Amino acid sequence: MLVGDVMARATMTKIIKEMLPPDVRVARDAQDLLIDCCVEFINLISSESNEVCNREDKRTIAPEHVLKALQALGFGEYIEEVYAAYEQHRIETMQDSLKGGKWSNGAEIQRKKQ
Repeated sequence: MLVGDVMARATMTKIIKEMLPPDVRVARDAQDLLIDCCVEFINLISSESNEVCNREDKRTIAPEHVLKALQALGFGEYIEEVYAAYEQHRIETMQDSLKGGKWSNGAEIQRKKQ
């Protein structure tokens, strides 16, 4: 198992534990099955996103390619929730950048005193 695989599994294990009530335990084989399903789902979405990207003659997979991939694969009912999560991530990332006093590209910003 590669280091990246171990880190991904650890992250998914943490997510699984955070999503369940504290008094619920998950058997190791059930946890492994959930993680394998997550990996397969990510591979499926990534592959379809790449195909969408290629059809549009783009070189970088963008969020809209992922949303189109979800639709093409029959997961259209999740698009609204996925987009909302994406927007929340963008907002949090921007707030983190502003807290650090820099934009993500490293340019300094001036903070107004209130």
